[in-house]
Amino acid sequence: MYKHTTNEKIYTSINMLFIGLLFFILCVISLLVGAKQLYLSQIMSFSSEAWLTLTASRFPRLMSLILAGVGLSVCGVILQQIVRNKFVEPATSGGLDAAKLGILISLIHFPTLGIVGKMLSTLVFCLISSVFFITIIRLIRFKNAVLVPVIGLMYGAILSAIAEFYAYQNNILQSMQGWLLGDFSRVVQGHYEIIYFIFPIVALTYLFAHRFTIVGMGETLATSLGLNYVGVTALGLILVAITISSVVITVGAIPFVGLIIPNLAAMFYGDNLKRTLPIIALGGASVLLICDIFGRLLLYPFEIPIGLTASCVGGFMFLIVIWKTKK
Repeated sequence: MYKHTTNEKIYTSINMLFIGLLFFILCVISLLVGAKQLYLSQIMSFSSEAWLTLTASRFPRLMSLILAGVGLSVCGVILQQIVRNKFVEPATSGGLDAAKLGILISLIHFPTLGIVGKMLSTLVFCLISSVFFITIIRLIRFKNAVLVPVIGLMYGAILSAIAEFYAYQNNILQSMQGWLLGDFSRVVQGHYEIIYFIFPIVALTYLFAHRFTIVGMGETLATSLGLNYVGVTALGLILVAITISSVVITVGAIPFVGLIIPNLAAMFYGDNLKRTLPIIALGGASVLLICDIFGRLLLYPFEIPIGLTASCVGGFMFLIVIWKTKK
């Protein structure tokens, strides 16, 4: 038993090193790729123009990509533990659509609100939406796990339809569709810092990782083990709502990241979040970096919004995960 555990730890450590190296390479590529060419020689020679581009645009974009990827993947694993379904994440539970509705209402009725005020409005809508979705799932009690995200997608479609109708009535439908599509090209210094809220979210998630793992065993077992099930669940939903609202306000809606990475991590490393959470965080950031770099290079020097590339990659991998699970 001890030998097996030791080999398992060595295997996990080697994979962590590989993912870390891949992540570092992707970060370097992300800093160098763009409409304006940057070279390592310019950076090493402290060229003022190169450093201005780096600090004002490329570094904020890189940090936003990393934090959005980490936050969305961590959100996904929290929701999956609470709902006890591997196919649930913000895009398949109505969370992203509720965030859109929250931003829209704050823009129309409270236009003088600052960025923090808009985030609070979005947070409230996300939290209410998550509680309502979980209540629906618990009342219906599906036997087929695949039906849970289907209900979530239908629920999200209803919220999205309400938001679009509301935007149509106020003549901002076209602009809403533009600024809610995941896009990192607008990220510059001074307009992305709210996404740093994800740092404490990830720290708290890691601190409560063992409790979230027990929550995934079900309310009866978790309560018998002495866990405050309702309190931990409420904390998880608040963490998810804060992350979704900060990401959507900064860069827009990005689907499927919270679905793909936790499932892949669970397939290879199990469901112990204390061990898999660093892998999930690095994996989410790496996938988002790959999607962003691909979107910047495909029609260079033009750019495809990451919402489109992430949807394509995520949808394809979602089908693979369903096929693997059914098999």
